Amino acid sequence: QVQLVESGGGLVQPGGSLRLSCTVSGTIFSINAAGWYRQAPGKERELVAAITSGSNTNYADSVKGRFTISRDNAKNTVFLQMNSLKPEDTAVYYCNAHISPSPVGGYWGQGTQVTVSS
Repeated sequence: QVQLVESGGGLVQPGGSLRLSCTVSGTIFSINAAGWYRQAPGKERELVAAITSGSNTNYADSVKGRFTISRDNAKNTVFLQMNSLKPEDTAVYYCNAHISPSPVGGYWGQGTQVTVSS
């Protein structure tokens, strides 16, 4: 069974930084595309950043220039470096990963809370 576990969330001041990690375990060959999503209270879950197997990246306009998604293929881990955090970044952040050779479109982690407040 494939499992995704996010970590690295917490309480941070505006302008601060956090680094989220998503570790994928189980019987897998590799992670194909992966992404970080977030969901704030009263809002729908939205894509924050995505990365392909070739390490091409895309970002939501709201985080572009502040967040960086990356991956360590040897460790089956996806990261989200979050800099210059703003209160509006407060949300539960979820990792999603497409796994080879699983037929499932994507797997979700349990989420990690990020709170940006002074």
